[in-house]
Amino acid sequence: MTTEIKVPVLPESVADATVATWHVQVGDSVTRDQILVDIETDKVVLEVVALEDGVISAINEEEGATVLGEQVIGVIGASDVKAAPAAKKSTDAAPTAAAKVIDINVPVLPESVADATVSTWHVSEGETVSRDQNLVDIETDKVVLEVVAQEDGVIGKIIHAEGDTVLGDQTIGHLNAGAVTAPVAAASEDTAGDDVASPSVRRLLTENGLTAAQVKGTGKGGRISKEDVEAHLSAAKAPKAAPKAAPAPSAPVVAQGERSQKRVPMTRLRKTIANRLLEAKNSTAMLTTFNEVNMKPIMDLRAQYKDLFEKTHDTRLGFMSFYVKAVTEALKRYPAVNASIDGDDIVYHNFFDISIAVSTPRGLVTPVLRDADQLGMAGIENGIRDLAIKGRDGKLTMDEMTGGNFTITNGGVFGSLISTPILNLPQAAILGMHKIQDRPMAVNGKVEILPMMYLALSYDHRLIDGKESVGFLVTIKELLEDPARLLLDI
Repeated sequence: MTTEIKVPVLPESVADATVATWHVQVGDSVTRDQILVDIETDKVVLEVVALEDGVISAINEEEGATVLGEQVIGVIGASDVKAAPAAKKSTDAAPTAAAKVIDINVPVLPESVADATVSTWHVSEGETVSRDQNLVDIETDKVVLEVVAQEDGVIGKIIHAEGDTVLGDQTIGHLNAGAVTAPVAAASEDTAGDDVASPSVRRLLTENGLTAAQVKGTGKGGRISKEDVEAHLSAAKAPKAAPKAAPAPSAPVVAQGERSQKRVPMTRLRKTIANRLLEAKNSTAMLTTFNEVNMKPIMDLRAQYKDLFEKTHDTRLGFMSFYVKAVTEALKRYPAVNASIDGDDIVYHNFFDISIAVSTPRGLVTPVLRDADQLGMAGIENGIRDLAIKGRDGKLTMDEMTGGNFTITNGGVFGSLISTPILNLPQAAILGMHKIQDRPMAVNGKVEILPMMYLALSYDHRLIDGKESVGFLVTIKELLEDPARLLLDI
């Protein structure tokens, strides 16, 4: 049984279309819903998929051909039918016959993630790669997943380019395992144009007697768009200005800087951050209460023991371990701050997973330090350091990003003096730490210069009352100003 490959029904305002890219060739086995060919119109690119499993037995219209809606452009035969031989164009680089084609697939996505985006291809078609080499980064709402080469070989067809939305386990490219590239034949000017222009643009170039080498492409990788061709034609038709006589000397004029703007799409992470911040603002009764803490006791303690601590535990003694310890103790005393709202229920947690806000090149993320109450100072410092490194390198896992009962964010590292942090749903509270700055303070009737830091606690007033929020913040202040209490549990 054979199945016809047809051009989709074209929009009402579109008269015809162009066969842009065949992703298969005669003799290839295909599966149901596999993308076979891209059809390009003036407005959109339409994907044609296989209706049944089978073998490509005929391709009636090659790339660049003009076609009509519902026109038959190929045939899929039964899988046991041998395809008729078809003449194929020689390619610039082809794998040896011994190569085995391996699909490059999107990893299986976590249960809560519907789709992902092809973030960055680290290789290009025809490039030789080695086993376990990172080929492409797949970005989800929360993490970046790396796809590595399963075998040594050569990159074949890249099906989905950067920015495409893909699903879990979807094929986005091919790897010719064990292949080596054949010698590259000298390409003609017309063939070179195929790489930098789509079929519709090549047709426009031909209609106006132009070649790809004559038009400057402004797209990615120097690709030529219809706008580039039209701009070239307009510039050619514009009359050349006659040479002007040299103007008389005048006062020097300062040239104005070139005004420009750049438009880039939001990353998935940035979109997720934006949506969650709006959700937190619109769905909670958020208030912020402030206090300040004298950091001199902690700074003196660090100065006294930081070298010995680093020598003993092979990690630096920072401020975050004191913050986490103080927060954990305060959460034990105020269970409502460690709770969350789920519908009409209040969920109280008997564990202490602390989210630590980490700034990364992709945006702000909040990985979770699990069971912080069971960690010592060195364990907290090592845990935070590992999470920060993974966040910077984009290697945080879904498990490290989910959960958390309370968040600590430290804007002081960027110089923030005071702020109102926003809730990290579904948590009920977040603590903001800030810049440590010397200020004159009244101590026992005298003015002393002390290193002070503002604390800001934002909380959901639906769950946490004012008395609890103030008491929680005062507890943290007292523990930080007398760090020995953290060790004595008093």
